[in-house]
Amino acid sequence: MTHPVHTPVLAADGALLRFALADLLAGEPGSMRVELTDAAAAEPWLTRLVGAERALAALEAGHVDVPARPEPAALALLLWARRWWPASPALGVPSLDPALLDLEAAVATAAVETVAEGMLDGFEATPAELFDAAAEGVAATAVAGEVRGLCRRLSAWFDDRDDVVRAEAAAAPAAAASPGQREYALAAGAGSAAPAAGVVAGGRASVDWARVPPGILDAAENTVAWRIVTPQTGARLEVEVAGAFADAALTAFATHDGEVFAEVPLHLGAGWFAGAADLAEAAARRAVAAPIGIVVGVTADGGTGTTREDRAEVVSLVRARAALPPEARTLAERAAAASAEEEF
Repeated sequence: MTHPVHTPVLAADGALLRFALADLLAGEPGSMRVELTDAAAAEPWLTRLVGAERALAALEAGHVDVPARPEPAALALLLWARRWWPASPALGVPSLDPALLDLEAAVATAAVETVAEGMLDGFEATPAELFDAAAEGVAATAVAGEVRGLCRRLSAWFDDRDDVVRAEAAAAPAAAASPGQREYALAAGAGSAAPAAGVVAGGRASVDWARVPPGILDAAENTVAWRIVTPQTGARLEVEVAGAFADAALTAFATHDGEVFAEVPLHLGAGWFAGAADLAEAAARRAVAAPIGIVVGVTADGGTGTTREDRAEVVSLVRARAALPPEARTLAERAAAASAEEEF
C-alpha cells in the first residue's frame, strides 16, 4: 500500500479523493480517483463535481478516475503540506508558515464547497474554523497584498452565508502583527554538548516523519546521534536530535530486534532535542554487544512508517518546486522565499 506521504487524500462526505503527489507538486494535478465509501452520502454532490456520466460510473463501480478538478486538488495539496512538508535548512527546504497554510486552506475549502456544496460535510475543518486558526497570524507578511486578497474572498464567502462576524473580520485583517517565519533556533547539525568521556558505543539514526508531529524537526537524514557512556555511577544512554523548530513531547526509544528496552525523554534546547536515561546492567550489556535502533517519536508505535527512500523522493519533489512559476506555488511558499531573499 502506498504510504500517505506519497498520496494526498481529500476526505469528502461518502468518498475519498486521491491524487498523485508528484503531479500536485509539479503543478500539474493530472487525474484524481474518487473512491466511494458511502454512495448515498456522496451522490448529492458527486454529479456536480464530475458530471452525470462519470458519477453514474462511480456509483456502479464504487470508484472512478477523472481529470482532477483544480479546487479539490489545491485543497489536497495544502492539507498534505500541513502534515508532510519536509522543512529542512540542511536540505534547503524552507518552512511554511502555519497561519498562511490555514488561510489558504480556508479559501480552498470554501472553493470546493462552492463547486460541490455538501461535499465536505463533516470535513476535518470548515472555512470558518480554518480562518479562525489563521486570523491572528496573517496581519502582515512579505506578501501582504495576497493575504488581503484571500481575506477579501473569504469575506465575500462568509457574507453570502450570513456569517457577518467573520465577514467583517476577514474584510479588515489587523495590521499589528506579522507571522513571518517562526524563529528557528539552529539548523540541523548543531550539537548541544561536548563528547563525553567513557563512550563505549554510539551511532546515528534518522527520524521517521510518520512518528513526529509536523513542523517540529528538520526533515534531513541522520539528525539523531546516540551514545552509551559508562561513568562511575553506571551506564547511561544519551540521545540528541539536531534541528528543532518547535517544542513537542518527544521520546527516543532504544530497540533491539524490534523490542524497546529503554526510553529517553527528550527536552527542547537551542536548536535540538536532547535527553539521557540510566540503563540497567542487562540493558547496557545488550546495547553494547548488539546493534540497537533509536526511534524518535511521540510513542514507540508510529503505525505505517516512512522509509529513507520515501523521504528522499518527497524532498526531491519539493525542492523541484523552486523552479515553478510563482503562481504555481502556494502563498506560504512564496512568503518563505520572500523572507529568505530579505535575509541575504
